[in-house]
Amino acid sequence: MRITKLVGTALAVAVASAIALTGCGGESKQTVRVSHTQIESHPDHIGLLAFEKAVESKLGDKYDVQIFPNGTLGANEKVLELIKQGSVQFLVVSTANIESFDKLYSLFSIPYLFTSEPAFEKFISDPKVMEQLSVNSKANGFTPVAAFTAGTRNFYSKTPIRSVADLSGKKFRVQAGPTNVAMMTAFGAAATPMSFGEVYSALQQSVIDGAENNELALTDQKHGEVTKFYTYDMHQMCPDLLVGSEKFLEGLPAEDRQVFLDAAQEAQKAEFAAWHKRIEEAKKQAADMGVEFIQVDVNEFRNKVLPLHQQLLSETPELKPLYDAATAANQG
Repeated sequence: MRITKLVGTALAVAVASAIALTGCGGESKQTVRVSHTQIESHPDHIGLLAFEKAVESKLGDKYDVQIFPNGTLGANEKVLELIKQGSVQFLVVSTANIESFDKLYSLFSIPYLFTSEPAFEKFISDPKVMEQLSVNSKANGFTPVAAFTAGTRNFYSKTPIRSVADLSGKKFRVQAGPTNVAMMTAFGAAATPMSFGEVYSALQQSVIDGAENNELALTDQKHGEVTKFYTYDMHQMCPDLLVGSEKFLEGLPAEDRQVFLDAAQEAQKAEFAAWHKRIEEAKKQAADMGVEFIQVDVNEFRNKVLPLHQQLLSETPELKPLYDAATAANQG
C-alpha cells in the first residue's frame, strides 16, 4: 500500500493539467487521485485507505491510487471543478458543500431529519438512496459512490448552551447554505458561514461565539482549546460523500468501474467502524481538555425548527421522495 505523502502548492496547481498516465509504454498505470480535507487519523482517511487497498488488490497493475489529505489539492469547491474536468478522480465532501450544485443534497441540511444515528446510518447505506441522489450526475459532473457517517452535529461555544434561549443573539459558524442560515434564524442566533479552516482563529478572536459540528472538531481541530461547552442538541446528521468524477467513471471499462464501486462500499464499512471508535476516544480527549458535555431537552430545540421542514419541501418539491424515505428509516 502506498504511503500517503503531503504535497505542496506546486503539485496542486499541476494536478489541474496533469496527464492521467504515469510511467511509459505498455506498463503505464493510470493515476487515481483522491482528495479530502481531514487529517490522516480521521475516519474519512481510514476509509480511503480501504478504498485504495480494494482497488489495487484487484487492479494494481492498471491503477495507482493516491490519497491527498489535509486539503493539499485545494478547498473542496476548487477540487470539485477538478473532479468535473476529470483531473482529480474522487473527493470526500460534505453534502452541505455541494447542495448549491444540486438541491437534492440539501436534504441532509434539514434540521432534525433523523431521530437517531442508527436511522441515519441505515439511510445513507441504502443503495437506493445513492441512486436517487445520482439522478443529476451527468449534469453535475460528479456522482456519489458511498456515504461516510459524520455523526451528529451539535453546538459548542465559549458559554454554555443549556436551552434555546442561550443561543439568542449569539454568532455561530455554520457550513454555507441557505438551510443552515434559516435554521440559525429559527433558533434566534446569527449564522456566520466560513470555511472550516478559519474557525479556530475566529473562535480565538471572538469573531464568533461558537460553532456546530461533531466531537472530532474539539480534538482534531483543537477547537476544544477555546470552547469549553459542547451541547447535545443533535440538530443535524450530514454525511460526507465519496464522489467520483463522472468523466472518469464513464470512461472506465464496465468491469473496472464495478471494482471501484465495490471498493467504495469497502471504504464505507471501514469508515463507519473507525468513526465509532474515534468518537469515543475524542470524548475522552475533550473531557481531558476541560470541555463540559451538556445534555439538553432535544424536543425544545427540535420544535423551534420543525416548521422549516414543510417550508423546504414546498420550495424544493423534488426532495419529497428522499424525505419520505428518511422518515421511513426513522420508523425502523
